[in-house]
Amino acid sequence: MEKDRLVAFSDGVIAVIITIMVLELKAPHDGSLGALAAVAPTFFSYVLSFVYVAIYWNNHHHLFALVSRVNGGVLWANLHLLFWLSLIPFATSWVGEHPSAPIPTALYGVSLLMPALAWMVMQAVIIRNEGGGSSALARALGSDLKGKLSPALYLAGVLASFLHTAVADALYVLVALIWLVPDRRIERAL
Repeated sequence: MEKDRLVAFSDGVIAVIITIMVLELKAPHDGSLGALAAVAPTFFSYVLSFVYVAIYWNNHHHLFALVSRVNGGVLWANLHLLFWLSLIPFATSWVGEHPSAPIPTALYGVSLLMPALAWMVMQAVIIRNEGGGSSALARALGSDLKGKLSPALYLAGVLASFLHTAVADALYVLVALIWLVPDRRIERAL
């Protein structure tokens, strides 16, 4: 199976995810700054979600640059990732409408946690398919500290949602900042 088809399909799904998110943005009904301020939480949740989806797209391309072949397991692992990413628009919309509510904030964290776990599964499946620990990808990833730290921070954010949503939001932004710079380990391996 050609990896280019998997990458092209993933690109298309990610483009649809971004399109769905942007279509959820509604312009204020009047031209005042107050009206703009009223939609600010929705806009900021969109920006953060866009950054997350962009991070996944960027890292997906980096990751698959080191993949030599795909099989059924890799295809399913990739679809598993895309499934969780496709739920981000729903969580984004809900938390944007209710930015201080614990349940939408926690669900937003879960919508970030699940793709992170799916990413870890996909990496493991790809590494196994590429020959295990001796593969170029396994060597490039090494201990993958960022990949292991991120789910823990998301989980902390989900739990913090029930104590103070601003703490949860700060943790979600922190993880995005950690991943904003593309993974240099893979670039070095290329």
